Amino acid sequence: MPDRPEGRTRLLMIDDDRKLCRLVATYLQPLGFEVTAAHTGPDGVERATTAEEPWHAIILDVMLPGIDGFEVLKKIRAKSAVPVLMLTARGDETDRIVGLEVGADDYLPKTFSTRELLARLRAVLRRSALNATVSAHTEAPPKEVVVGDLRLNLDARSAVLGTEPLVLTPVEFDLLASLAKAKGRIKSREALLDEARDRNYDVFDRSIDVHISSLRKKLHDDAQSPRFIRTVRSAGYMMVAPDL
Repeated sequence: MPDRPEGRTRLLMIDDDRKLCRLVATYLQPLGFEVTAAHTGPDGVERATTAEEPWHAIILDVMLPGIDGFEVLKKIRAKSAVPVLMLTARGDETDRIVGLEVGADDYLPKTFSTRELLARLRAVLRRSALNATVSAHTEAPPKEVVVGDLRLNLDARSAVLGTEPLVLTPVEFDLLASLAKAKGRIKSREALLDEARDRNYDVFDRSIDVHISSLRKKLHDDAQSPRFIRTVRSAGYMMVAPDL
């Protein structure tokens, strides 16, 4: 997404492959990205969590010196919901599932093309950019959705459970908001995927289940006796509506 209204898109790339980092920077910089590289797990955590200006997105490799990408992502997610695109050496399903469970927004095998990388980055950045533009030009009061002791501010894209603020990835927030707005009604996996992401999905894509599992953990929800998200077999998911 070149030429952001507020300036260049600040991108942190955490990868020990220096040649790849230079390649990505060379490709993205003319398109409006400011690319900074970190080459070890600890350095990546430090740069990701202590930067004076927030990052717009992070590209994170799984295999890193010091600590691996999954541990790096856990530490980032403890402090930030910045969009994270993970790189996996083999594109293995296991790596993808673990990354999504920890809080990655998307993934790419390391044999990616630069055009695909740009498309994925644009997809994970688009919603936050549009939301910032809308928020900057509106004086309307925040729109809230309340389900039990869960409160979602749709304008600020924030969620609070009781008095506990929830740290959600952009995809997790979109999924939770979609379910909350439709509380008491079933949402199919396909409908949730269409609403939560800006690209087409194969109908057999099961990554939705991984994101729902992560949401349940953050909501302290029990799939067997749900307070919030109920699985409807062969149909999808539904937000439990205690007030209905």
